[in-house]
Amino acid sequence: MDETPESPRARLFAEGRRLPASAARVGTPTRGPGEWSQRGPPLLPVAPSTRVVARLASAWVIAALLGVAAPAPAAERVGNVLVLYSYPWRLPINVEGDRGLHEAIRTSAERPVLVCDETLDAPRFGGPAYEAVVVKYLREKYVAKAPDVLVAVGDVALDFLLTRRTLLFPGVPIVYAGVDQKTLQSMPPLPAGVIGVPIDHTYYPTINLAFRWHPRAHRLVAVTGTSEVDRRIEAQLRAELPRVKPGVTVELLAGLPLDEILRRVAGLGQDAVVWTAGVFRDGANQSFVPRDVVAAIAAASTAPVYTSFDTLIGNGTVGGYSPSIYGIGRQAGEIVNDLLDGGAPGTLRLPRPLPQRLVVDWRQARRWEIPENAIPSEAVVKFKPPPLLEAYPNDVLVAVLVALLQTALIGWLVVEHHRRRRAEAVREVQSLELAHASRLAVAGELTASIAHEINQPLGAILSNADAADLILESPNDRRDEIRTILADIRRDDRRASEVVRQWRGLLAKHALEPRAFDLNGVVRDVESLLRAEARRRGVALRIQPAPTPAETVGDPVQIQQALINVVLNAMDAVAGLPDDRRTITVPVECVDGRVTILVRDRGHGIAPADLPRLFEPFFSTKSGGMGLGLAITRTLVESHGGRIWAENGPGEGARFHIELPAVRGHDDAPPEPA
Repeated sequence: MDETPESPRARLFAEGRRLPASAARVGTPTRGPGEWSQRGPPLLPVAPSTRVVARLASAWVIAALLGVAAPAPAAERVGNVLVLYSYPWRLPINVEGDRGLHEAIRTSAERPVLVCDETLDAPRFGGPAYEAVVVKYLREKYVAKAPDVLVAVGDVALDFLLTRRTLLFPGVPIVYAGVDQKTLQSMPPLPAGVIGVPIDHTYYPTINLAFRWHPRAHRLVAVTGTSEVDRRIEAQLRAELPRVKPGVTVELLAGLPLDEILRRVAGLGQDAVVWTAGVFRDGANQSFVPRDVVAAIAAASTAPVYTSFDTLIGNGTVGGYSPSIYGIGRQAGEIVNDLLDGGAPGTLRLPRPLPQRLVVDWRQARRWEIPENAIPSEAVVKFKPPPLLEAYPNDVLVAVLVALLQTALIGWLVVEHHRRRRAEAVREVQSLELAHASRLAVAGELTASIAHEINQPLGAILSNADAADLILESPNDRRDEIRTILADIRRDDRRASEVVRQWRGLLAKHALEPRAFDLNGVVRDVESLLRAEARRRGVALRIQPAPTPAETVGDPVQIQQALINVVLNAMDAVAGLPDDRRTITVPVECVDGRVTILVRDRGHGIAPADLPRLFEPFFSTKSGGMGLGLAITRTLVESHGGRIWAENGPGEGARFHIELPAVRGHDDAPPEPA
């Protein structure tokens, strides 16, 4: 809260009274008139348990006054430094400079240093009456702790100490900090004992940089206030405008209320950039902290905002060229060290002035799409995320170790995968070999039926050939009968050829060739292949194709083999039964995206104990059976993405289900059993 002339603190200044002890503070101060900080170990509070010690100390003092106490050792002299700031303490520029100053001033047990901080609190307070109060306050406050070195931070503080040095602290050396070279040149020559490092703070490098980074912009909008400090900034800006990039239109928002400033910058476009140092006091005579004003302008502006003060970077401005405020404080602190060590002001070798450096807010550079390669390598880039290894070294190390372990694991899995693929390839070849051997075995079992199927058309061909010979010996013209005989011979030849083709296709050795095919055609081919065997055994084989195509994907030969194995098992199951029970029904069904072949017989069924093991290799319920037929059948069906299972019928016999995925969904009702 501002300290107005009507406040209790101001009345104490006017009365020339010392501030109460409660107003002083040890350690880092809440800076303001009458407050100070001490460099070195902090003072400890007195606990109740120290009352006895306090009483003994009082007795020792009384004894010393009476001359009976032993002489005390001489105490080290404390070096007193008074730092006078021009502006309110909570300004970031003061906080940053104070940090550099206090870090540079050396203090130790051999050479303790007491640093006291005061502020003139410009531009909120000023005038001859106020300055007279401050002079009286400082003179009375430090009468017992006369400073050995005065530090003037800013041109207001330097001018105050120069004009009142003889009233306050005659002959005490003054170290100035944060005073611009142009300000020093406009002042009378500095008296002896006044030293420091000036700064060369110019604004045009920042403005020219802004137009280089935003080539489509050609308009400069500068924002200043109405206080004395604001007017000095405005005067310097006007003096530097001739050095700004040619062709730039300048619009100066000076002396406007803050609300009007925010409204103006909110309506800017891509053809403008904003420059500001903040506002101490606006056109409505309201006082502000410049950093807060800059934050409000950056939040409202639709154009990029630049500044030439590094302490204003971080609250919405892109950046700009500025001397290091922290570095200025350190330079002043090093000069103070030399003076406290006994150096004469005129003999000190002062450090060189700090050059302006470019400070950039990385977040704003990304917001306004400034290329990273456009930012000079020597620029100070703030708020840029550090490299991952620098920000999280332990996490990165753990991640690298985990990645290495995962890489090793993946490598091992790849090797195992290749081994498994090779094993699966070998197993597939062996399965094909075994399936082919099984087909050959089936063909061996059906040799008689195959021979019968071939002999029938061959016998018919022979009979027709004999009949043709007899007709040819006849003197009559019987060419029509000859044509009929030749047609029969062709038909029987095709029939024999078809039998050979079907069995050759079944018995041929070939690789798996997946393709779309219709299960209706498969069951019809199986009927043709097993027709003779069914007649030989006296079994009625009834095929019931689906009313619509029952398409699936795979190798039709392998599905034929699987179905033949199941049908032959069904024929074995009904062998020796009455004629009315030697019936096998094979319907094809299409339901819910699956196609199913059902093989039903009317035999004795399957023993419940045998059902779980029915498809195991080398398990057979037949005497002399090898137990490979159904095992091979399950392998063939599962290789097509299907499944096979068996169950006993509700009345008599067994049911084998071969279920395969359909190419497209069907929802047809299964045909009624014959």
